[in-house]
Amino acid sequence: MAGLPGSGKSTLLHAWQSVATVVDPRATRTAYQAMMPAWLPYVAYRPWARLKHMRWIRAEIRRAHPLFVHDCGSRAWMRRWLARNADRAGRPLHMVLLDVGSHEALSGQHARRRLTSRRVFATHQRGLARLLSPVEGSSLVAPDGLTSMVLLDRASRDAGPRARFDWQQD
Repeated sequence: MAGLPGSGKSTLLHAWQSVATVVDPRATRTAYQAMMPAWLPYVAYRPWARLKHMRWIRAEIRRAHPLFVHDCGSRAWMRRWLARNADRAGRPLHMVLLDVGSHEALSGQHARRRLTSRRVFATHQRGLARLLSPVEGSSLVAPDGLTSMVLLDRASRDAGPRARFDWQQD
């Protein structure tokens, strides 16, 4: 599940969690915050939290069950890492990308009171623009390593799309 911070990824994943396991970085961050002293800023232990999160993703990919990974999708290296791990596990990798626009995403951040810095938001905007640039004026083609990509705009997201897996374990 990909999209700008505030685009509705967590909300949609919450609606879909009954059909698959959800790996959400917020759960890892919350677990680390509970273990750390309150005076220690997240930036001080973020590398360890991210490493733990990536290990969690890899472990879940190796398990034979449907899985949702919550990620902004804006970092090419992360998409390659996910693709490589899915390929090694013999699994397809699909991306659901919420393309709701920056105004809508910023509005969503304010509504949820989960704000990212302007710099971080701009970084995600640029990364997703690079991901979507081949799509402009043509058909949607999944980037290398992805089996498919589904693009949802605001109306599609709000219509309550359903997730379904035709999962067959080997």
